[in-house]
Amino acid sequence: MSDTSNERRRFQRIAFDAPTEIIQGEQHWAVELHDVSLKGLLIKRPQQWNGDPDQPFNANIQLSDDARVQMEVVLTHAHDELLGFVCRHIDLDSISHLRRLVELNLGDETLLERELVALGEGD
Repeated sequence: MSDTSNERRRFQRIAFDAPTEIIQGEQHWAVELHDVSLKGLLIKRPQQWNGDPDQPFNANIQLSDDARVQMEVVLTHAHDELLGFVCRHIDLDSISHLRRLVELNLGDETLLERELVALGEGD
């Protein structure tokens, strides 16, 4: 089983709609967020997509006026209309917001703790 398949199994994806932007260098794409997890995100491919899959991206997810998740991500797969990114770096404030989002959506603190342990085992 590939590492990507293991990550899919270990991290619950949360369907979530929030203003999201993908940035690479001087390029910016406003995108439709399909889902998010502690390990990354899945977006709908924007019409003018021409990102370099060999270079990292920044993802910004606006949760509210004063809360946002910012992470450095890399493109791991493109399938049909969807682009999947895995998180390579996330700051403390962002991971706190993301953890709370996942916690509220999972509704089970045991599942959240299991995912946090799996996240720590990733690198």
